[in-house]
Amino acid sequence: MAFLTGVVEGFYGREWSWEARRSYAQFLQQTGLNSYLYCPKADPHLRKQWWQAWPDATETQLRALAQAYRQRHLNWGVGLSPYALYQDYSDPARKRLRNKLSRIDDLGGNLLAILFDDMPGDCPDLAARQSEILTDVQHWSACEHLLVCPTYYSFDPQLQRYFGARPEHYWSELGSGLPAELQIMWTGNEVCSATISAADITAISKHLGRKPVLWDNYPVNDGEWASNFLHLTPLPGREAGLAQHIAGHFCNPMNQAQLSRYPLAGLAQLYGGASAAAEDFYSLELCRQLRTDQALFEESGLGGIAPAEREQLASVYAKIGDPAALEIADWLRGGYRFDPACLTG
Repeated sequence: MAFLTGVVEGFYGREWSWEARRSYAQFLQQTGLNSYLYCPKADPHLRKQWWQAWPDATETQLRALAQAYRQRHLNWGVGLSPYALYQDYSDPARKRLRNKLSRIDDLGGNLLAILFDDMPGDCPDLAARQSEILTDVQHWSACEHLLVCPTYYSFDPQLQRYFGARPEHYWSELGSGLPAELQIMWTGNEVCSATISAADITAISKHLGRKPVLWDNYPVNDGEWASNFLHLTPLPGREAGLAQHIAGHFCNPMNQAQLSRYPLAGLAQLYGGASAAAEDFYSLELCRQLRTDQALFEESGLGGIAPAEREQLASVYAKIGDPAALEIADWLRGGYRFDPACLTG
């Protein structure tokens, strides 16, 4: 089974442009990564309105995305979040799911992820209901690689605070109810794990009965607190040798597509890719300026920068003018401010 490494566009809030998404095919090939999952939380046709067809213009863009990655011999696909489908998996619901999977197949990708994350989970037979859905998905989908993100995708207790008490034996029941070739995603000991070690992975593998695929929430910065920071260091805190313990590794990037490239390059380096430098992805002028400001953006964030200083810095980055610098200027001026409404869309 292929070891998948790449980007999961799975964040809340302001979306990437279609141009940026297409450009990541070249970025993945350049760095030695091999996969891209399209599943932005802001796409309602993947989540709260998952059964509805995309508008024609969106579907055209998705087909173009699939083609761009296929031409470079990269994996590309969709992450579908059929919101709380397991609460009413009736015949009409099964029909809606099958129709949606058919439309996804028609896009031409070879990856499919079914994402049960960030939705209610406190029902006693949750694992059995989700296994039933995934068995159908496996029969109906033509995608080569099938993944699932469980409702409880980390040991982090905050998941139970937001989504209800985790059913007893959920992970072991889900693992035993799914075929061995279906890959299960995991974010580490926390939703946003500062470190991930082999010991951390061994702990969940025993429950799931298989090696997980990491959904690594770094350098993502989409939450109310996290949106105040930029994460610019290439994938820190990941133990060498993780490949022996996992079945793949995806990173969830920042809302800033161009700025995410250098921190994402650390994923390729973790698995033997060539060492990268910031100059490989940003202009020399931007690199020089970031040497002065990186710690400020990563550690102090917007809340630690006075309004007048934010505007002065924004002017500096706007004058640099390369795409990543413009994203920083926009961020400094509040263009990526977190909107709680994005959680209910």
